[in-house]
Amino acid sequence: MIRILIADDHAIIRNGLKQLILEEYPSAIFGEVGDAESLVTEATNKKWDLVISDLNMPGRSGLEALPQIKQAVPDLPVLIMSMYSEDQYALRVFKAGAAGYLNKETIHKDIIKAIQTVLLSRKFITTSVAQKLAGTLGIESQKQPHEILSNREFEVFMLLVAGKSPAAIAERLSLKSTTISTFRIRLLEKMCMNSNADLIKYAIEKKLV
Repeated sequence: MIRILIADDHAIIRNGLKQLILEEYPSAIFGEVGDAESLVTEATNKKWDLVISDLNMPGRSGLEALPQIKQAVPDLPVLIMSMYSEDQYALRVFKAGAAGYLNKETIHKDIIKAIQTVLLSRKFITTSVAQKLAGTLGIESQKQPHEILSNREFEVFMLLVAGKSPAAIAERLSLKSTTISTFRIRLLEKMCMNSNADLIKYAIEKKLV
């Protein structure tokens, strides 16, 4: 019997995942949460064999919750899922301690293989992610501008280039608009850019959107 905690702010996603998993693991027991705070509480206070968490949730993201979970329960495998491509977040997710990264567009094909892999205490890594991980070895000093951003700054960056206003981003992340403006100024400085238009152009050139 496998115990799986699923974290996503959309019930339809959680239900869809459960149906996919039950086809392979009919006796699986599930827990469900809809935000990162509840995720940390459930993951660290109860016994689970596996956590599957969305990257983006209201308030703190799954990526921000991940280090806290791994610190409290080091052996608990955590799969992170996202609508973003591997190019955008996979390396950050693995560096934060995830056992695997799943793109929501292909999760129906990968979820069972990913579960089987991480339950064997191995990382679920696609070929493209493996190539990127190999490419980062020994070249920390050659990071691209977006790679020097903190996880929260990168999250704001991706929402900005998606055309979201500071107010919309603030609502999404449960932060104040002034806080988002501060993040925007900081990431512009780090990336040596002057405007949202520069960020969008950069994101397109780097195939981040």
